[in-house]
Amino acid sequence: MQTVTLNGAAVTPSKIVCVGRNYVAHIRELGNDIPDDMVVFNKPNSAIGTVLHSAVDGEPLHFEGEIALLVWGGEFAAVGFGLDLTRRELQSALKKKGLPWERAKAFDGAALFSEFVPLPADTDQLELQLDVDGARRQAGGVGLMIYRPATILEELRKFTTLEDGDLVMTGTPEGVGPVRKGENFEGRILAAGEVLVSASWVAH
Repeated sequence: MQTVTLNGAAVTPSKIVCVGRNYVAHIRELGNDIPDDMVVFNKPNSAIGTVLHSAVDGEPLHFEGEIALLVWGGEFAAVGFGLDLTRRELQSALKKKGLPWERAKAFDGAALFSEFVPLPADTDQLELQLDVDGARRQAGGVGLMIYRPATILEELRKFTTLEDGDLVMTGTPEGVGPVRKGENFEGRILAAGEVLVSASWVAH
């Protein structure tokens, strides 16, 4: 089983629950409709990776930077930076046929994470930044979300059990794009403008 790090200790998530279409500008950049209800899909534990790949089976991967929340005791207890990796061409083809997205979203290595640190009391202050080769590519935060953390937790509790260590990826702001080999990705999570945690990867 794959692990993430919380306060220096290894934690094993049973699953990654992902919220899709949670930022209006990102919905529009992909040409999607704003959903009536919260869009949710899962990635398995095996999707957690440590290497940022630029392609899978010859198809370029697209990056999506996200605020990732770790569950403990049924509540959001910690925060980290997450990269949701997507086979966009395959996802588009599956969507057109009305088929599930797992082949495009849940493959091995499709989710990368920084370490996790304790969640601040005011989650409305959380923001993310993603720089690629030193240039800002994504920036956004809870204030731009359609569904904020408290609402996400409430909605998820209606149909699924969140185990200790489970991760919730809260959606991505606009600015997504392809991963190119050799690029340096640096993601960070901030609260009230102060960096809480960061991580970097070089694309392979």
